[in-house]
Order: sequence, then structure tokens, then C-alpha cells
Amino acid sequence: MSEQQRSAKARKYQMNKRAEQVDTTRQRIVDAAVALHGSVGPARTTIAGIAEQAQVTRLTVYRHFADEEALFSACSSHWLSQQQLPDPSAWCEHPDPLQRLHAGLTDLYRFYRDGEPMLRNIYGDWAALPEKHRTGLRERDTFFRDRLLEAFPEPGSARLRAVVAHAVSFWTWRSLCHDNVLADEDAVHAMTDLAAVTAGLRR
Repeated sequence: MSEQQRSAKARKYQMNKRAEQVDTTRQRIVDAAVALHGSVGPARTTIAGIAEQAQVTRLTVYRHFADEEALFSACSSHWLSQQQLPDPSAWCEHPDPLQRLHAGLTDLYRFYRDGEPMLRNIYGDWAALPEKHRTGLRERDTFFRDRLLEAFPEPGSARLRAVVAHAVSFWTWRSLCHDNVLADEDAVHAMTDLAAVTAGLRR
């Protein structure tokens, strides 16, 4: 191997090593943000706090993330990648409206229970979230509601839409299952029964 080839190989190694260090530092920052969002919530999470937990400087945090919205996006994506997310496509395999609603709420309430500490802080600090993420959460809940509604004979009913929107809300699950200590299955049955009565499918 010539001196030029050895030099080129050494430079490539150093570049790869620096890239690995950058990735490692970035991940430490994201992990720190996730930990703080899950413990104290987004409203009380500061760049200084993230830097301290990640054992980097504030300037290092800003080098990796131009603003708090970019950091929040990375934090959200990382946390979601570690969760078993709801699967609306599986709900839609049920043509019967009540079976679909039962399947969907069972899936959602399982997700809410698994992610309760983080979700409580995210929804509880709603005003502190970047607008993009508030919009995304609203759109996600609307999507869940609509996938469940579309199997009903009259999905456009305002009362039914309100009931199903209420059923898919994280706060509904938390009130029923956390505050009032219902089992998830019992909460699913309660919301399904309410929707059935509202839709005129049961008396």
C-alpha cells in the first residue's frame, strides 16, 4: 500500500469515527429529552436540563438541533419507535361497527396504558407543545375516530361522532381506567355500549 493510500485510509477512518461520535452525541441528547419529557413534562424541560442530563453543553445541543421543535420531533419519533403503536388497519378488518369499535378501543387503551407516563405529560403540557405536534395529535385522533365511525350505518350523526371522539381520547381512558380504576376491558365495554345506544343499535 502506498503512502497516499495509507493516508486516504486514515482520513476515511477518522471521518467515520467523527460521524459515529456525532451520532452518539445526538442520541444522548435525544435520550435525555425523552427522559425529561417523561418525568417532568415538556413545559418544564429546558435546553439546559437536557444538556446537563446528556452531559454536553447547551451549544452542543443547538449544534445538533436548530430549535426546540426539531428536538421535540426527534424525541417524539424516538419514543414512538419504541412503542407498539395502534393499528387502525387491523380494526378495519371488522365490518360490524360495534366489533370494530371494540377492537379499536382495545388497541388504543392498551397503547394508552403502556405509554401513560409520557402521554400524561404530553397531553398535560398541551400549550407547551410545538403547534405542528398539537396539529398532528389532533389529526391522529380524528383519523382514529373516522376509521371507527365509517362502519356505522349513519357515521355523520353529530351525537355519534362526539361519542366516538370522546371514546378515543386519552383523557377518557385515563379518567375511566386510572382515576376510576376500571380495567381496560370494562372501559372498552362501557364506551362501546354508549356508542351502540347513541347509534340506535341497542336500547
